[in-house]
Amino acid sequence: MDKRMLKITITQLRQIALFAVGASLLTACGNSQSGMKLGDGEFAVMAVSSTTSDQTTSYPATIKGTQDIEIRPQVSGFITKLCVDEGATVRKGQALFKIDDTQYSAAYRQAQAAVKMAESSVSTATLTEKNKKVLYDKKIISDFEYQTAVNNLLSAEASLAQAKASLISAKQNLDFCTVTSPSDGVIGTFPYRVGSLVSASISEPMTTVSEIKNMYVYFSMTEKELLRLTRAGGTLKEQLEKMPEIQLQLADGSMYPEKGKIDAVSGVIDQTTGSVSMRAIFPNNQNILRSGGMANVIFPYSMTDIILIPQSSTIEIQDKKFVYVLQPDSTLKYTEIQISDLNDGQRYIVTGGLNVNDKIVVEGVQNLQNGQKIVPISPEQKEAKYQQALKDQREGNLKTAFN
Repeated sequence: MDKRMLKITITQLRQIALFAVGASLLTACGNSQSGMKLGDGEFAVMAVSSTTSDQTTSYPATIKGTQDIEIRPQVSGFITKLCVDEGATVRKGQALFKIDDTQYSAAYRQAQAAVKMAESSVSTATLTEKNKKVLYDKKIISDFEYQTAVNNLLSAEASLAQAKASLISAKQNLDFCTVTSPSDGVIGTFPYRVGSLVSASISEPMTTVSEIKNMYVYFSMTEKELLRLTRAGGTLKEQLEKMPEIQLQLADGSMYPEKGKIDAVSGVIDQTTGSVSMRAIFPNNQNILRSGGMANVIFPYSMTDIILIPQSSTIEIQDKKFVYVLQPDSTLKYTEIQISDLNDGQRYIVTGGLNVNDKIVVEGVQNLQNGQKIVPISPEQKEAKYQQALKDQREGNLKTAFN
């Protein structure tokens, strides 16, 4: 029994030792994958080359309808009916609200009666003028009497015109009791409900109709970035046509399926921020975009003859970037580089400090020093050694896993 327990204990100790060594190896390999050397003095080195790259940068943006129309009443009265609900899609001319039309209906009927009275007066004055004309032609009445009949006719006709104008005004006020949508769009909120007294002088509109078939997206970029886009010259219209299509990242992080086009650039630079306001237009056939929403404009940049390096190959000190450049004698030179503001989150675009065919250490740079001599290996060799170490560890070949 004691021998059996001793055998089990020895086996467990071996497993613990194997586990500890394996864990140590995994740590070393894991560090190697993130830049630690696999062998004594070995570091992955790559030669930089000229390439092309499609980069993007984002700008915070505000979404607006092509028209955000405030709906205000043109007559005073109590709201008697809400014809649509908040957030509804409406068509031009569709009824939105009903305002009590009692007084306006009465005024309209009164105006109709006034028109009929004026028409009757014109008819009477016309007959009188014709009769006077016959008598005047026969020299029976004086010129004054005939001219008086003519003036009475003109006065009656003027009264008729005035009555008709009042009728039109009364009809218009009666129609204004039904508040309609001035365009296609989406309804906003309702600060006033049934029973509320509204008038043309209310401080807050009854609602807002946002025309969202196409949406405006407003954003700003720096003067320097705008110059880079428009340096080719030409008219503003030609420059806008040459600008690339842009994408929109919505508030939930998803990408809007339709692409947009910049259609306006402010002619004035904001002195406080040094930025230029820009406007893009996006189709909104599925009504995904809403006026007042927030998003990010994704602006593409196509760049040629540039040097790209992994971000893991750099060291940052006081907002400056440095790399280790391999010298012919396998020593390292600590070199400052300049990079573009554009990056894809994994690589930097080098604008100065490096030349094509320079060799730089791509990983483990935090463990290096200026003038240090290393054994350079390629990233492919580093990966192969890493995979072999993993294999040896899985198979229990601890001796070869360390080599």
